[in-house]
Amino acid sequence: MRTIGLLGGMSWESTELYYRWINEGVKRRLGGLHSARIAMVSVDFEEIEKLQHADRWADAGAVLAEAAQRVEAAGADFLLICTNTMHKVVPDIERKIQIPILHLADATADRIKAQSMKTIGLLGTNFTMEQDFYKGRLSEQHGLNVIVPSAEDRKIVHDVIYEELVLGIVKESSRQEYLRIMQQMHEDGAEGIIEGCTEIVLLVQQAHTSIPLFDTTSIHAEAAVDWALVR
Repeated sequence: MRTIGLLGGMSWESTELYYRWINEGVKRRLGGLHSARIAMVSVDFEEIEKLQHADRWADAGAVLAEAAQRVEAAGADFLLICTNTMHKVVPDIERKIQIPILHLADATADRIKAQSMKTIGLLGTNFTMEQDFYKGRLSEQHGLNVIVPSAEDRKIVHDVIYEELVLGIVKESSRQEYLRIMQQMHEDGAEGIIEGCTEIVLLVQQAHTSIPLFDTTSIHAEAAVDWALVR
């Protein structure tokens, strides 16, 4: 079994899901008392969030690159960045480590393509929904047509993430807003919806809608188990 590297804390609520789901996945595959070999560094999200909203991405990349080096030094064979938004600084991290990064967008795209979908809706932070580091990768490297909500709805999605979900707050009113936005995207042609922020699964699960959802947290965790046990 290879050692899985986790770069977490963005937020710790979703990193907790990574840790649990990866271990549950290994136990399902191997049985008995098996658990995952994991090396993890968890950063202070307050620091990262301030850099994000100050548009200081190079500084944020430097913080995460240093943390990734510590994950590598702890014996990880590959790295997961346990957040969608901070995949924006993947190039900064890759320059500082020797181990490969299991890119969250690639794992998600593989799952979408396995279901023969071409047009997909994307929810996440404004950074993820509006910038090309994520949706551009989905379209350019995987041939997917990506739909995002209107500017007004993007603000709702973003604000719920930063004002509620990363604080562990789950409101029914916010769930209904997300479901409304998802339904509109579906009517606009999205065959499914990417929950492109690792906290969204705390708010909306597949049981809440008939529209196919792609929970990036669980997809990333499952891909990590595959890499640890198969590759």
